[in-house]
Amino acid sequence: MTRHDNRTPDQLRTIRIQRGFTKTSIASVLFEAGSTMVLCTASLEKSLPPWRKSKIPGAPALGWVTAEYNMLPGSTSPRKQRDRKSVDGRTTEIQRLIGRSLRAVVDFEALGEHTITIDCDVLQADGGTRTASITAGYIALAEAIRHIESPRPILLDSVAAISVGVVNGRPVMDLDYIEDSTAEVDMNVVMTGSGKFIEVQGTAEGAPFDQDTLNAMLDLAKSGIRQLTTLQG
Repeated sequence: MTRHDNRTPDQLRTIRIQRGFTKTSIASVLFEAGSTMVLCTASLEKSLPPWRKSKIPGAPALGWVTAEYNMLPGSTSPRKQRDRKSVDGRTTEIQRLIGRSLRAVVDFEALGEHTITIDCDVLQADGGTRTASITAGYIALAEAIRHIESPRPILLDSVAAISVGVVNGRPVMDLDYIEDSTAEVDMNVVMTGSGKFIEVQGTAEGAPFDQDTLNAMLDLAKSGIRQLTTLQG
């Protein structure tokens, strides 16, 4: 079965990765998956949030990694209203997901007294913005960590994410907006480069799905994340 864009069910959209996209950030990457474009930048501070500082004298400092996510007004049509006073529920959910995913592969004691903030800004949305943000966010995180001196590796593994779903009765990988808006099942999968799951978010949009369908989607996700891990370098 081919899809509306002539991809096979197990085929990623065309992926483009441009590192060092901006000059003002310690690390930045422009990540494109088909028509979806996400810019991720990293900021590094040699300090910790007050709540993260240890209350035990002599205890080692545990670093922190956090993320913010935003869709620019022109990233969708019609225009998305700019968040000026508060962050909406969807945005909060996504940036928490990005932060959790990145923190899962960090040794905080090795990171020491540093805070890394990953900002993910969607320039153009055509499905899969949260998974693209995680995959690109890891690249920016890894680049930022290279500027930190540590006696041992700070990153324990890599992390990437992919969307899978059921469209026209068939499991497919890396859904664009047309597929995502009509999918019978929609799922986002976050995994490490070594093949361990960090998070699986799946929903039946109509009829429930069975174990065989779940397994087929997870197999597609694993294949996609292996490819993304290779592209992350």
